[in-house]
Amino acid sequence: MTRFGFLAGFCAASILALNACAQTGEKAVPAPAPVAPAGAAAMPAEVAPYRRVTEHTLVANGQTISYQAIAGETWLRDMDGAPTASIFSFTYLRTDVQDAARPVVFVFNGGPGSASIWIHMGAIGPRRVALDADVNPSNVPPFGLEDNPNSILDVADLVFIDPVGTGFSVPLNGTDPKAFWGVDEDAEAVAQFIELWLSEYGRWNAPKYVLGESYGSIRAAVLPRALMGGPIYTGLMRGITLDGIILLGTTLEARQTGGEVPAGQLAAKQARSLPGIAATSAFHGLVEMPAGGVVEIYKAATEYAREIYEPALRAQLAGTLAPETRAQVLADLARLTGLPERAIGEDLYIDERSYAKAALQGRGLEIGMYDSRYTLPLANSGGDPVADDPAMTRYVPGFVAAFHQMLRNDLKVSLGRPYASIRWRELLFGWNWTRAGVAEGQSYATDLAWAMRRNPDLRVLVASGYYDLVTTPADARASIEAAGLPEDRVTFTDYASGHMLYLGGTSEAFSADLRAFLEK
Repeated sequence: MTRFGFLAGFCAASILALNACAQTGEKAVPAPAPVAPAGAAAMPAEVAPYRRVTEHTLVANGQTISYQAIAGETWLRDMDGAPTASIFSFTYLRTDVQDAARPVVFVFNGGPGSASIWIHMGAIGPRRVALDADVNPSNVPPFGLEDNPNSILDVADLVFIDPVGTGFSVPLNGTDPKAFWGVDEDAEAVAQFIELWLSEYGRWNAPKYVLGESYGSIRAAVLPRALMGGPIYTGLMRGITLDGIILLGTTLEARQTGGEVPAGQLAAKQARSLPGIAATSAFHGLVEMPAGGVVEIYKAATEYAREIYEPALRAQLAGTLAPETRAQVLADLARLTGLPERAIGEDLYIDERSYAKAALQGRGLEIGMYDSRYTLPLANSGGDPVADDPAMTRYVPGFVAAFHQMLRNDLKVSLGRPYASIRWRELLFGWNWTRAGVAEGQSYATDLAWAMRRNPDLRVLVASGYYDLVTTPADARASIEAAGLPEDRVTFTDYASGHMLYLGGTSEAFSADLRAFLEK
């Protein structure tokens, strides 16, 4: 999921209004703004955006802190000032510390088409879902909701952004939603939201960070360009720079739009599948887990993939691989993965999705792609890449239920329309991948390289899960290294978890690393 790779944001009242709210504990503002479908009459200009403000306390990182939660709409506008969309967001402001220079982290998930619910409820928000097991939890209620002792609210204010078409965020005044559904279009909308938020809260001089998971890592890589602005890309100058970018479940390579992938590039990509598969096999007992645990086996498989496996795949694709070399590599792969040589095949390539079905076939189980520690019966799968994924289908219901419990009981939000946790039908399949001012097929890591050139103080944190077979640590490193990002300003952290790398016992470690990155 993102662990979905997917994240959120918000909108709020003036500082005076927020201070007034603090006296009552919560505040309802005018009724929700009506949403005008295409062709409908324009929205009355006098209707104010919806929001709720509530007061809370939390023990995070050993500190008791007071904070304000603001859930509500921010209206995006065209150059004539007419509302074009409502972005719904969730802002958490620490109120027992008055510091206009306190860091702000803008957070979103991925998809494209996902709201920010996953990282909101799983990692750094003040409340989190409580599942009944770290791995393979029950996916039927009751589900738990609890304070999150690993929230980073002690060191930074948090803004969870739901892009247009996700969560409660919608187009307004008959605006075509496709105006927001594309790489550039989405980045522009989120950049405008961030600009409006900074003005509303008077935080232009605060250190600013963006955190994106899964497709959100693409959004985070592209955002510096939209936030700064320029004549070629946006046509406007916002002049907003970032102190840091945090990427989770990182995916930065451009989509393949046809044509043949060069053999060398294909061999490198195929070789990078090995470390995650080897780690998964060790977790499930197909091979022995070494004394150094998943870190040791991942490192050993990475070295083998780079030094021996990738050259062998190159030779295989070129038709020049010697029979004795093929035999030795097959034996090595069987030793590293626990798979029989016949399951690997003469082409030497183990694709992750095929592996997920073949690895535990003898036990009648299928392995999860988003978190390969999870399993479900191999039989009777409907074949849906998400609904039938052993990880996604197990933890999604708990996240959604806990979020709605928090929404109703803690944040006092009631809008009378569904919250779109992930929206695929129109949004994902209608996404515009065409970009302005970049070479076709350019990696999104190049956008990061541009941003780091323009801003010598910009730092990047890349966090990955060893058991993520969708966006692997190896792929994240390869994209970053190929783009030539300054090594001294990029930090890699890996965890014994999956796509949502903060689930299954790693939340505290991830939060500690994130807190250290923010405080550096």
